[in-house]
Amino acid sequence: MTLYARFADRIDAILDTLEAEGALPAGLDRRNVAVEPPRDPAHGDLATNAAMVLAKPAKTNPRALAALIAPKLADLPEIETAEVAGPGFINVRLTPESWRDELRTILRDAGGYGRSALGQGARVNVEYVSANPTGPMHMGHCRGAVVGDALASVLEHAGFAVTREYYVNDAGSQVDTLARSAHLRYREALGETIEVPEGLYPGDYLVPIGAALAAEYGDRYVTAPEAEWLVTFREKTVAAMLDLIRADLALLGIHHDRFASEAEVQASGKVKAAFDRLRADGLLYEGVLEAPKGEVPDDWAPVEMTLFRATAFGDDSDRPVMKADGGLTYFGTDLAYHAQKADDADQLIDIWGADHAGTVKRIQAAVKALTKDGNGAAKPFDVKLVQMVRLLRGGEPVKMSKRAGNFVTLADVVREVGKDVVRFTMLTRKADAQMDFDFAKVVEASKDNPVFYVQYAHARIRSLHRRTAEAGLAIAAEPDLTLLDGEEMALVKLAAQFPRIVEAAAVNHEPHRIAFYLSDVAAAFHAAWNRGNDDPARRFLMADDAATTSARLALAESIGQIIRNGLAIMGVAAAEEMN
Repeated sequence: MTLYARFADRIDAILDTLEAEGALPAGLDRRNVAVEPPRDPAHGDLATNAAMVLAKPAKTNPRALAALIAPKLADLPEIETAEVAGPGFINVRLTPESWRDELRTILRDAGGYGRSALGQGARVNVEYVSANPTGPMHMGHCRGAVVGDALASVLEHAGFAVTREYYVNDAGSQVDTLARSAHLRYREALGETIEVPEGLYPGDYLVPIGAALAAEYGDRYVTAPEAEWLVTFREKTVAAMLDLIRADLALLGIHHDRFASEAEVQASGKVKAAFDRLRADGLLYEGVLEAPKGEVPDDWAPVEMTLFRATAFGDDSDRPVMKADGGLTYFGTDLAYHAQKADDADQLIDIWGADHAGTVKRIQAAVKALTKDGNGAAKPFDVKLVQMVRLLRGGEPVKMSKRAGNFVTLADVVREVGKDVVRFTMLTRKADAQMDFDFAKVVEASKDNPVFYVQYAHARIRSLHRRTAEAGLAIAAEPDLTLLDGEEMALVKLAAQFPRIVEAAAVNHEPHRIAFYLSDVAAAFHAAWNRGNDDPARRFLMADDAATTSARLALAESIGQIIRNGLAIMGVAAAEEMN
């Protein structure tokens, strides 16, 4: 249990006592009672809003209620002071021994520090990447891949049961175009000189696929009608592209639990089942869409289609799920796919590129309609939009890749700067913020580069072990932590926030919070290290004082453990040493 959760339990017990004493009505909703660090550290170590939250339903004054809670908090052995502040907040200062105990907890729990049971095993389906299987991964896919994978890891650390899912769009016209492009490369592999016409995929990544098809089928399909080879070439090429995509993602350390097929969703009867459910609720009907706003195109005509009442769930207009000719719209299949996901999940999260922003409302409406229970409550569903990445080299745009056809591949970037640099950098900004990825800056050995600064902090900590061994110092198995002063204990207070940062990142679906926090931890550690450069008495390693060295090494190791745990969530290895 985290320090903050532990004190939340203490406050809960005090509220129980006040109820038993008749000072507080029974049955009040305490869900919004929080324990967190105060905005100004000078006010104390912890703050609670319990009195502010409960005063109104208890029909009392917040300060009056706080005055009942604070003395009972102050009576606890772990608490030095508990004071009422402002309109009714309670600021708490813990005893120094409480913080020393937390340092010991970090060292004892090691890799488990920061894990919690917040999610209580709730099943969460996180769908991310889901790029069309028509080419290798590019850096736009990369950012969504890292955000989704890190979010899945955050949720697991917070006690959720996570399924990592990739939705394969293998039923649309783009995969027929892919099959035709592969057929062109197949003919090329058999000796024909080809030119890639407009509308087909030009990338060299299809060359080996064409060669494999030539090796398997010989010249059987060179002049055969398209109807004889299209399905076979589509299946073979999609399978080969998925192998390429898996290999690209593996370079980033990303592996999905499930690859769901759009074609299989359509063939399985899931679409009909979803539509039947919506019809039964009066949410599908035959109708005509309104004319487009503004100037109406010459080729527009009112056509009757099957429409979903998306407006009943907050969308701007009703949406077609089936065309006039009986064919499915993309939204129709997507609607059924989300119904399939919801069958074995308690929550759904989609990670999409920002270019899909216009479809968010309609799919949220569909999930509400398909998952609502008898009381009208729907399963939680969140769509996180990820902005594109602009690639630079020394401030100049990066040239496109011949192999990919018209973009820089993820594989090329990872091979140049490394998986850890790519993953960390993708989390240094909020997902919905624009990002520049400059090849020069992301490998720069500078405090302005958060990847380097965090890794350097960990490498410095690891160096202490080597230098201590070289100095022959006897390190105490149970160091005297009372030798740590206030500035040093401030590092422990910062480290103790890690579990609540993980929980906040999980609740808000914002894995970048881990990267931001680690940057703060690294900066605080470097500041402590630099104080030793200015004053030898402040150094972590004191050759003539084994007791103080033992205490400071325990402190440094706790910070190193926090950095390792945070980097592990991000999918980044902690550096053991740096040149």
